[in-house]
Amino acid sequence: MKVNELFKQELKVINMGLRSFAADIKSQNVEVIHVDWRPVAGGNKKLASMLSKLKGK
Repeated sequence: MKVNELFKQELKVINMGLRSFAADIKSQNVEVIHVDWRPVAGGNKKLASMLSKLKGK
Protein backbone atom coordinates (compact mmCIF):
# COMPACT_ATOMS: atom_id res chain seq x y z
CA MET A 1 0.00 0.00 0.00
CA LYS A 2 1.31 3.43 -0.88
CA VAL A 3 1.36 6.12 1.81
CA ASN A 4 -1.01 8.43 -0.07
CA GLU A 5 -3.65 5.67 -0.12
CA LEU A 6 -3.82 5.83 3.68
CA PHE A 7 -5.30 9.33 3.46
CA LYS A 8 -8.23 8.00 1.42
CA GLN A 9 -9.26 5.48 4.08
CA GLU A 10 -11.65 5.94 6.97
CA LEU A 11 -9.88 7.01 10.15
CA LYS A 12 -10.10 4.76 13.21
CA VAL A 13 -8.45 5.77 16.48
CA ILE A 14 -7.38 4.01 19.67
CA ASN A 15 -7.08 6.54 22.49
CA MET A 16 -5.03 5.67 25.56
CA GLY A 17 -5.17 7.91 28.58
CA LEU A 18 -7.29 11.04 28.74
CA ARG A 19 -10.96 10.34 28.07
CA SER A 20 -11.45 13.93 26.89
CA PHE A 21 -9.25 13.21 23.84
CA ALA A 22 -11.56 10.35 22.86
CA ALA A 23 -14.63 12.56 23.34
CA ASP A 24 -13.15 15.26 21.09
CA ILE A 25 -12.35 12.72 18.38
CA LYS A 26 -15.80 11.15 18.63
CA SER A 27 -17.42 14.60 18.32
CA GLN A 28 -15.83 14.79 14.86
CA ASN A 29 -17.64 11.58 13.81
CA VAL A 30 -14.47 9.49 13.92
CA GLU A 31 -14.59 5.93 15.24
CA VAL A 32 -12.64 5.82 18.49
CA ILE A 33 -11.98 3.23 21.19
CA HIS A 34 -10.93 4.55 24.57
CA VAL A 35 -8.54 2.54 26.76
CA ASP A 36 -8.32 3.71 30.36
CA TRP A 37 -4.55 3.22 30.72
CA ARG A 38 -2.25 4.61 33.37
CA PRO A 39 1.43 3.93 33.98
CA VAL A 40 2.23 1.34 36.63
CA ALA A 41 2.62 2.92 40.07
CA GLY A 42 1.66 6.31 38.66
CA GLY A 43 4.95 6.44 36.75
CA ASN A 44 7.13 6.08 39.85
CA LYS A 45 10.01 3.90 38.58
CA LYS A 46 11.18 2.74 42.01
CA LEU A 47 7.68 1.70 43.09
CA ALA A 48 7.04 0.03 39.72
CA SER A 49 10.24 -1.98 40.14
CA MET A 50 9.18 -3.10 43.61
CA LEU A 51 5.74 -4.13 42.30
CA SER A 52 7.24 -6.12 39.45
CA LYS A 53 9.31 -8.09 41.98
CA LEU A 54 6.15 -8.90 43.94
CA LYS A 55 4.50 -10.17 40.75
CA GLY A 56 7.52 -12.35 39.96
CA LYS A 57 8.40 -10.63 36.68
